[in-house]
Amino acid sequence: MSSEVEIRAPAEQTEGTRSQILRWLKSVGEAVTENEPLIEIETDKVTVEVASPGSGTLREILKQAQDEIGPGDLLGRIEANGTAGTDVPVARAAAAATPASVAVSGAGPAGVGAPTSAVRALSPAVRRLLAERGLDTSEVRGTGLGGRITVEDVLGHDATANTATVAATTAAATAATAPGATSHRVPHTAIRRRIAEHMVQSLLHTAPHVTTVFEADMTAVLEHRQRNKDDFARRGAPLTLTAYFLRATVAAIRAVPEANSRWTDSALEVFDSMHIGVATALDSGLVVPVLRDVQSRDLFEIAQGLEDLVSRAREGHLSPADVRGGTFTISNHGVSGSIVATPIIINQPQSAILGVGKLEKRPVVVSENTEDRIVIRPRCYVTLTIDHRVMDGHQANRFLQTFVERLATSHS
Repeated sequence: MSSEVEIRAPAEQTEGTRSQILRWLKSVGEAVTENEPLIEIETDKVTVEVASPGSGTLREILKQAQDEIGPGDLLGRIEANGTAGTDVPVARAAAAATPASVAVSGAGPAGVGAPTSAVRALSPAVRRLLAERGLDTSEVRGTGLGGRITVEDVLGHDATANTATVAATTAAATAATAPGATSHRVPHTAIRRRIAEHMVQSLLHTAPHVTTVFEADMTAVLEHRQRNKDDFARRGAPLTLTAYFLRATVAAIRAVPEANSRWTDSALEVFDSMHIGVATALDSGLVVPVLRDVQSRDLFEIAQGLEDLVSRAREGHLSPADVRGGTFTISNHGVSGSIVATPIIINQPQSAILGVGKLEKRPVVVSENTEDRIVIRPRCYVTLTIDHRVMDGHQANRFLQTFVERLATSHS
């Protein structure tokens, strides 16, 4: 007698985040081995793998790519004796492999009614939107794989109920798109959706943003880096400019502790530990791995921690714990050529975010022996965007003044 093994979403990895199936690494009917990677789940911050809980044959897939999932959700089933490839009922295999085709046709094998198939074909997000809008699946045209209804289909259908919205959208589309232009749809990832929601929520509904701009002289930093980068590399920690920015941030937070805080309705919670997130651009979006207790690390330890976090971020090996608990964030947008960016949206519920622009050689007027002369110096613009509920302009200025002074002093 064969037995079933349930495949469930890991509670620890998805708790407190919004998650969706990125892809299945096996198809229905394929053999699986216990502990081999079976599913990739994309949370709103990182991508994690779910290992197979047993060996046998993948019998059923209940959650498809782009379906939203919650902690402990049932994702599929494995036939544990490894012989289920010939035992899986045709109806169940067909529903798991191509659910939309069953739902659209309105018919299926004996014993599988169209309503049940249609419900199975819908993701939780789609079912929720349909219920909220009082819509039936027959009223919405699916544009997903095999005619499957997507979130965008429901939202698009809902928009057509408003004639004014339709007219405005049509006019904008006509003005922006040439006749006969072609396009293609790229489904939003969980990371991209979360970034969009988080940024809008931060800027428009949570914190009044104010940005101040200073210019930093990087001469001392570059001289120190030139003298020490080979030694750091031999010890296993590439000495990047970001490491210096983190160390200068520690000094600035000590001068303005409110920058390392979060606003609550009853009080300002100021953190003693400095857990600094470093925004890292990936092909799939932006992640912010957090380097913890930066205030207790020297420059080498900062560089070493950064190398570990950034490398794992780019390889897709961050854990959810690596992106949680930040108290302050740095966005080094200058690495991609940006000179200045404002406002950089605050990573809620934090109170401030530091932006660092492109390092450039610039002419600067300096005074020596009562005479002014022009010299060439490596400089960059730095910005601090603050939650104006927490800090005022003079505190933001004091933060950046301390920050640039720390960068400009000797680092030997």
